[in-house]
Amino acid sequence: MKAYPALRQAAWDDANFAKGFVTSACLSAFQDAAGQPDLRRVARHALQGGTALCAGTLAARALQRQEYARALFAGMAGAVGVMLVERWLHDGARPRQEN
Repeated sequence: MKAYPALRQAAWDDANFAKGFVTSACLSAFQDAAGQPDLRRVARHALQGGTALCAGTLAARALQRQEYARALFAGMAGAVGVMLVERWLHDGARPRQEN
C-alpha cells in the first residue's frame, strides 16, 4: 500500500502573511509609475493582501482535510479582516457628485 505524506496542520506562522504583505505592497507601490506612491494606499493594500493570502491558505488546507466548517470560517475571517483594513485605512477620496 502506498503511503501518502501527512498533511500539515494549518498555522498562522507559515509566513503567508508576510508573503502577501510584501507582494501586495510591491504591486501597489509600482502601479503608479508617474510619481511618488501614496504610502497610506500601499499600506492598506499590503495589509489586505497579507490577510487575504493567509486566510486563503488556511481555507485551502482545511478543504484538503475536508474540514468544511473551518474552511468557511477561515474565508469569513479573511473577508472581515480585509474589510476592517479598508475601513480603518480608507484614503477618504470619494468621487465628486455634480449638482
